[in-house]
Amino acid sequence: MGHRLRLQALLKSKIKRNPMLISKELSYGAAMFLLSLFISSELFAQADEIQTRRLLMENNNDAVVKALVKAVKEKDFAEIQVKVKGIMGNMDQLVALFPKGSISEKSRAKAEIWEKWDEFTKLPGTVNKAAQALADAAKAKDEAEVDVKLKALGDACNVCHKGFRGPRKSG
Repeated sequence: MGHRLRLQALLKSKIKRNPMLISKELSYGAAMFLLSLFISSELFAQADEIQTRRLLMENNNDAVVKALVKAVKEKDFAEIQVKVKGIMGNMDQLVALFPKGSISEKSRAKAEIWEKWDEFTKLPGTVNKAAQALADAAKAKDEAEVDVKLKALGDACNVCHKGFRGPRKSG
């Protein structure tokens, strides 16, 4: 308790000699508080972006791919075009969902995304070109070409997945 009283006395004497000390301390405290709010909001924003991109990719990978393969097998050319347009729409949003350093324990994104940013940002365009080629083949009702373009679309997607996506994480 004696140390506490001495510390209080020391602070009081410093404040009497320098009244700006309180102002400086308050300013420092306020700055630290605002900085912590900013950092927290950035972390929440990154968490939202990670969740959004996970949902987008799960949508592309699971539901759309299964429906696309089914439509190809059934020769449902109109449905192929619809599913491909959905993939293209998702690719248009993709790069914005990878702000620098947006990695979490659950994210499968690799650091290579930001290390090879120029290469990474070109991949959605490559996927879109492959998707458009598939849509064109479906519009022409060219069965053989649809099969070729479906494989090309899968290859375009896998370039990104192999280079920039890590393995599934448990939990």
